[in-house]
Amino acid sequence: MCEQSVGRTQTALSSFYRRIRGRAGGKRAITATAHKLARLVYRMLKHGTEYVTKGLAEYETKMRSQAERSLKRKAAGLGFELVPKAVRK
Repeated sequence: MCEQSVGRTQTALSSFYRRIRGRAGGKRAITATAHKLARLVYRMLKHGTEYVTKGLAEYETKMRSQAERSLKRKAAGLGFELVPKAVRK
């Protein structure tokens, strides 16, 4: 139940849930989010550390940079080069 309610919040975990739900479906997203949450809790209990909240913007920036690196690698493998467009304001 916790994983389903996390999908409605504006946190890094909710962004993770929505990203996985788009790729693998709702049931797998719930399982993956539950697994991620269980690992976080386990690490906190094992090492006695406090939970550090990652912001939604920080998580989405990280995912965007990973996607850009992946696209650049794929393009280079096919003999292309990616050139960023100017951002409109």
